[in-house]
Amino acid sequence: MKAVQAVRFGGPEVLVPGEVPDPVAGPGQVVVDVAVAGMSFVETQIRRGTDRWHARPELPYVPGGLVAGRVSSVGAGVDGAWTGRRVIAATGETGGFAEQAVADVGELFPVPDGLGSPEAVALHSDGSTAQGLVEGAGIRPGEWVLVEAAAGGVGSLLVQLARTAGARVVGAARGSRKLELIRALGADAAVDYSDPDWTRQVVEATGGAGPDVVFDGVGGRIGREAFEVTARGGRFSVHGAAGGEVTVIDPAEARRKGVEVIGIEQLMGFGAHVARWAEHMMSEAAAGRVRPVIGQTFPLERAADAHAAIEDRTALGKTLLLI
Repeated sequence: MKAVQAVRFGGPEVLVPGEVPDPVAGPGQVVVDVAVAGMSFVETQIRRGTDRWHARPELPYVPGGLVAGRVSSVGAGVDGAWTGRRVIAATGETGGFAEQAVADVGELFPVPDGLGSPEAVALHSDGSTAQGLVEGAGIRPGEWVLVEAAAGGVGSLLVQLARTAGARVVGAARGSRKLELIRALGADAAVDYSDPDWTRQVVEATGGAGPDVVFDGVGGRIGREAFEVTARGGRFSVHGAAGGEVTVIDPAEARRKGVEVIGIEQLMGFGAHVARWAEHMMSEAAAGRVRPVIGQTFPLERAADAHAAIEDRTALGKTLLLI
């Protein structure tokens, strides 16, 4: 079958199309004919060999941890009724950039009728993350919420969920295209954090008080500056490090500012709730209250271009491979 492999650790160019053996379902597993493969910023860091949160895959490896498609075969001990069903399948950290992928039956999530596979992938991965972050932060009506990387897959959903919760939203991103998207999603204000005075703009937008809740998906300098303007009594929720370094706040400093820091370790507890959160997000999408932003899609053989789009910050919303 056709697949894309990372032949070494490095830039997007290490992703090389080729042929690999067809997978076979073992006991408790299924084979999925892949229609859509999702990807995340973390997977680009794994490919570079710079990620600190996951075991480094053995080379060569097929990237991709989440796919959507139809079950084509089942292994021993798996109910044959899964055959032919349209599902989302978590494959672990590898295996998704291919025409077929193997997944444990316990990692399957049926795709609801009426929902496209690309939308289902976005809502299952980024949607469940966004819902978990919102629940953890406890947004209250009338609060001001700052969302970093607000034009990305998770960020664009955080903007919408915060608005649904009755909050007022400032979305931060880089570039006019992304700011236009943030406003179209319902944000009350959009600021460009490549401007040196971006935090002053955030403070002005929030009436001088600063945001009550910050969703920090960027880290680095941006995350640190966002913490500095978080309102007293607010919550600073960390979920990513697109800027290179996770924002780490000294507990004593947080106490002095009166800010509750919800660290990136919160993500470690998300796994048990993904199915519930994903089901909720798909229901919200069906009701028209949220919509995943799928900014760009690529064919399998252009996986390197897809990774490059994520890394060079030109991507809007979710980036997917269509196979």
